[in-house]
Amino acid sequence: MYTRILLPTDGSETTDRALEHALDLAGRYDAELHVLYVVDATVFANDVETGTIVEEFETMGNRIVDKTSQQAADAGIEPARTTVVRGTPHERILEYIDENDVDLVVMGTHGRTGLDRYLLGSVTEKIVRLSDAPVLTVRESSR
Repeated sequence: MYTRILLPTDGSETTDRALEHALDLAGRYDAELHVLYVVDATVFANDVETGTIVEEFETMGNRIVDKTSQQAADAGIEPARTTVVRGTPHERILEYIDENDVDLVVMGTHGRTGLDRYLLGSVTEKIVRLSDAPVLTVRESSR
């Protein structure tokens, strides 16, 4: 049923919970696991020199996807395909889905509601609404 599963990650605890589901599904369907980290450079003011900052975020992203790939290997899943890119997170995730013919996206969600959701936006919500691939959302653990 699934041959390519995408786990967009930000390294948070919520993503760790989503990883459990992604690993289970990848193992069950012998699917290839893709792990994507998007450096959101759009959050910086235009007049700020962002080169060093963005490079630091890329370094952090590489550590996160490498750690996730190792967790997959430890769980007996073929080493994950890892990617770190720059851009607007939901746009880059949607591009990745299309370019890599992803069958399923597994994403964590913080479960924000009301004003928090409106003000902060939700990458996961945008992916659910705009992705052609099915999206499995995994909620942050109960507080």
